[in-house]
Amino acid sequence: MSVSGIPIHAKDKKKEQVLPKVKFETSLGSIVIELYPKEAPVTVENFLRYVDEGFYVGTIFHRVVPNFMVQGGGLTFDFQRKGTHEPIVNEAKKDIKNELATIAMARTDEIDSATSQFFINLKDNNKLDYRKKDDPGYAVFGKVIEGFDTVKKIEREPRGLYRAQPDAPNYPVIIEKAYRLP
Repeated sequence: MSVSGIPIHAKDKKKEQVLPKVKFETSLGSIVIELYPKEAPVTVENFLRYVDEGFYVGTIFHRVVPNFMVQGGGLTFDFQRKGTHEPIVNEAKKDIKNELATIAMARTDEIDSATSQFFINLKDNNKLDYRKKDDPGYAVFGKVIEGFDTVKKIEREPRGLYRAQPDAPNYPVIIEKAYRLP
């Protein structure tokens, strides 16, 4: 049963929390990411700080592994590493999976080493999920909700021109703008 097209049970539900969103305008198109502050509060705060500071503008997607992930958020078009804030704690959890279109923090082999770099999963990557405390995986903190076709364009870019960066696209895929959506 419904009243003016809205199911009655829907009127009784609490209003869903509005999740923060960030838009990346890249040289290949736009990507909109919905963030999960409840699940990864430190990670989302860290990511939004970089967005608000304009840090991501001019960075590239420097590592593309087809059928795995695309990584960006730390290098300029000439592969210069940008200075970052201190690393954050790894918030990977059992119930937040590295699934298709999710965004997670990139890090070194050191568990709590993530700074600005992130990756977008091109498939379900369960090998990147939390396993145990000393093997926590990679912290998922959001999901691409618009523009996954742009992510797929990045995946299809030819690579291999740069010996030191064999997974980098031959023509830089640049983040031209990065900002919060209202």
